[in-house]
Amino acid sequence: MPTTIRVYLEQGRTRTFASALEWPGWTRAGKGDEGALEALLEHAERYAAVATRAGLRFPASVALDVVERVPGGATTDFGAPQRAASADLEPLSAAALGRQVALLEASWDALAAAAAAASSELRKGPRGGGRDRDDVVRHVQDAERAYARKLGVRHPPYKEPGDVDAMRADLVAALRSGAAEGPWSLAYAIRRTAWHVLDHAWEIEDKTLT
Repeated sequence: MPTTIRVYLEQGRTRTFASALEWPGWTRAGKGDEGALEALLEHAERYAAVATRAGLRFPASVALDVVERVPGGATTDFGAPQRAASADLEPLSAAALGRQVALLEASWDALAAAAAAASSELRKGPRGGGRDRDDVVRHVQDAERAYARKLGVRHPPYKEPGDVDAMRADLVAALRSGAAEGPWSLAYAIRRTAWHVLDHAWEIEDKTLT
């Protein structure tokens, strides 16, 4: 029997994002509600591998239950989620917070594994556009500095090889302590960060030339 997964939809004019509330990072976009939900299901197996990295069991069969719809904006139509669900504003128990942080850390591991297995040059679009592997990874890392500031975690630009790990360690510490302060709730910060990491990890997998 399928396990019911609660989902919320962020509805833009040209694009809709579907996000699984209890599984941060499992967020996909499509044309309209049905397109977004279909894209989410298409990536269930890939996300299950992330859950396994986090030491969690992902359901073998799922049924999606849309529990909320929120209006999107220009960022939604551009290609990134921007609106939190009302559930993201609710306090997280220590167990729920630890579980979500574990999924964020597993997302970082998935990106590292994808990059390690990929060609340095990635397949380009029909007009030659797109980043190569190392540029994608740097983009993700740089974006995380901006995301961390949404929780009051500030780091200068990366200069040393260990700076990314240090920033992520500080972010995880702030999340686990519940002491992070800023415009993003803990749940939404984890969801938005994990989505960005996995979106680009899967991009690398899809575009590798090897």
